[in-house]
Amino acid sequence: MSEKNQEGKRAARDRLVQQREQEKVRERRRRTLIISAAVVGVLALAAVIGVIAANSGGKGNKASESGPAVAPSGATGKDSLVIQVGADDAPSTLTVWEDFRCPVCAQFENALRETIHELENTGQVKVQYHLATLIDGNLGGTGSLDAANAAACAQDVGKFSAYHDVLYRNQPPESDDAFGKSSKLIELAGKVEGLDTPAFRSCVEDGTHNTWVQKSNTAFQNGGFQGTPTALLNGESIFPKKGNEPITVANLKKWVAEANKGKKSAKVTPSPSGS
Repeated sequence: MSEKNQEGKRAARDRLVQQREQEKVRERRRRTLIISAAVVGVLALAAVIGVIAANSGGKGNKASESGPAVAPSGATGKDSLVIQVGADDAPSTLTVWEDFRCPVCAQFENALRETIHELENTGQVKVQYHLATLIDGNLGGTGSLDAANAAACAQDVGKFSAYHDVLYRNQPPESDDAFGKSSKLIELAGKVEGLDTPAFRSCVEDGTHNTWVQKSNTAFQNGGFQGTPTALLNGESIFPKKGNEPITVANLKKWVAEANKGKKSAKVTPSPSGS
């Protein structure tokens, strides 16, 4: 066999080996892509399930309704389950159902806080807060319950609104039950002038309003709402949108102005927000 033929055969074998290696590489890449896509799909599904579970109102809350429901000072509405901020005679009512562990509630509050306080302080709306404990029921822990109780304790001394805002500004990650620790709730009370008192600490540590909070959560579950936050302007849902318009600072002001057309704003002195 000539040297030329031998070189040709070696070259052919080398090409065949190279082709097989390339095919193996392509197959490994294909398998990697398939596996990666499957993992991403599972994670995405888990994320969707997590969002649905966190906002759908599971009934597995470990705290139970027992003992008398001690409503916070000034609570109003049916069964005294409403904490109101703003003048009684404001022409419009913004109803908000919230959970202090709910991340979407924090997004709602942090985006619209200043606008809501402006509308309160100019007598255009009163805000009626209802507290829920959905995240405790779905993810475990007691942070929703304990934070709501602490907010009710702040209401006892007229500092609900300011403390409410502090809690949302300092909300831990949804899976972190930091609000389940009285020490954390008391620490945050230090950010509200005059709130951190022996009476407030005792109220927080004893869970004075726990049963009241649980009754509020039951009212939420029985109300047929889709999740937290739920926001209603004069009974009409405005979150995440009103009709085809998304909720924004500009739209919220417009919706309130339209609702109040021809109506007189309440006279507010001092600022009801306490912020």
